[in-house]
Amino acid sequence: METGLVKRSGISFKAIPAAGVHGVGLRVLPRNLWQLGRGVLASRRILREFKPDVLFFTGGYVAVPMAVAGSKVPTLLYVPDIEPGLALKTLARFADKIAITTEASSRYYKHPERLSLTGYPTRADLSRWTRSEAYRSLNLTGEAPVLLVLGGSKGARSLNNAVLAVLPNLLERVQVVHITGELDWQDLERKIKELGLEKAGRYHAYPYLHEEMGAALAAADLVISRAGASTLGEYPLFGLPAILVPYPHAWRYQKVNAEYLVQHGAAIMLEDSRLHDQILPVVTELLEQPQKLASMREAMQHLSRPLAAAEIGRQLLALSRRGDTKWSA
Repeated sequence: METGLVKRSGISFKAIPAAGVHGVGLRVLPRNLWQLGRGVLASRRILREFKPDVLFFTGGYVAVPMAVAGSKVPTLLYVPDIEPGLALKTLARFADKIAITTEASSRYYKHPERLSLTGYPTRADLSRWTRSEAYRSLNLTGEAPVLLVLGGSKGARSLNNAVLAVLPNLLERVQVVHITGELDWQDLERKIKELGLEKAGRYHAYPYLHEEMGAALAAADLVISRAGASTLGEYPLFGLPAILVPYPHAWRYQKVNAEYLVQHGAAIMLEDSRLHDQILPVVTELLEQPQKLASMREAMQHLSRPLAAAEIGRQLLALSRRGDTKWSA
C-alpha cells in the first residue's frame, strides 16, 4: 500500500526488487538473495539518475539494496520501533546517523555517538483537528464516549472479529469508530445491516481513513489497536489512552512497543489469544474509572514529541551539506 500512499502525496515513486532472508527456508533463500542482487543493480541506476545528496532509511529489507549501492552517500537511518529487526541492524552499519523514537532503543546499538532521540514523526495535518470538528466530520455526538478501533491498513482479523462479537454490548456504552482495514470490510458491512437502527447510529466503520485519520484520533477517548510503531507517536500526540494487542505471528517488536507504553502507565496490553474474553470487561472497567483513564491520558501525552519530523528534517539537511558525493558507483 506504500505505493498508493506515496503517489497520493504527489511524490515520485520507484520500486526496487528485494526479498527477505531472515527466517526463510533453504529452498527460498537462493531466490531471495538473487532478488536482493537485482535490487542493488536497480538502486545503482536510480542513484545515477537522481544523484541524491543524502539517503533516508526507515527499515525493511527493501532498503538494504539501496544502502549497499549508496554506501558513499551520507545516510540517516530512522528506527520507528523500539527494538530493531535484522534489516534495521544491517542498515545501521551503513548509517552516518541513527534517529530513534524512544530512549529505550539505545541499548540495541554499540555506537551511542551516532544516535539521536527524535521521537516518531507525525503528519502535520493530524493535529489540525479540534474535537468539535472531528465530531462533525465523523457524525459523532456528545452523548457517549468514543472508542476508536484500528485494524490496520490491511486489517487485523482477530481484533476485528473480537470487536464484532461484543459490538451490541459496546454500543450500549460507547460510540465506535472502527477502521477495519480492507480485508475485512465486506464482513463488517454485513454486520452493520444486522444491527438495529438506533445502535447502528453509534457505529461508524471505514475500511481506511486518509485525511480524516486525525479526526478519528482527536475524537477518541480510548483506542484499541495493534502495537506498531505509529502507536509510539500518534497516540502520545493526542494523549490517547490505549488498549494494545500485539500481533502474535511476527517478530516481537510490537510486544516491546506495547510494554514500553504499559511501563509508562499510558496503555494496557492484551494477548491476542485472550482478546475475545477480555475486550469487553477491560473497556468497561476503564470507562467506569475516569481517574485511571485521565492518568493514562496524561502519561501518554507526556511521551509526545510533536517536533520529531522537523528534527529528522534538520538532520537530513545537515547530512546533505557534508560535501559532494562521488557517483562512480
